[in-house]
Amino acid sequence: MSAHILVVDDSASMRQMVSFALTSAGYTVDEAEDGQVALGRAQGARFNAVITDVNMPNMDGISLIRELRQLPDYKFTPLLMLTTESAADKKADGRAAGATGWLVKPFDPDQLVATVRRVIS
Repeated sequence: MSAHILVVDDSASMRQMVSFALTSAGYTVDEAEDGQVALGRAQGARFNAVITDVNMPNMDGISLIRELRQLPDYKFTPLLMLTTESAADKKADGRAAGATGWLVKPFDPDQLVATVRRVIS
């Protein structure tokens, strides 16, 4: 069975690009347009990894990671940030919230897939 990944980004085109890269590599992908929707999906299903943007309406990616880490199913799940933010303080906030890793947009699809493989295996 392939790993199930939740992709969270308020940009539909970014979600499509990430989903395409992951489905092409054999992963099953669900999408959410913000942290609130993603949290609801995560509470109703089990994902092997979550890839989230930082800056989104309703609930940002760092808050989403903080919320997911409170759920028993997501204590050890890889949670990756995929964002245009590269500031050290944002990365520190992400790490403090429980982010597993940090990828900067624009992303390289091969690098994204390699990173996902590394954190899921």
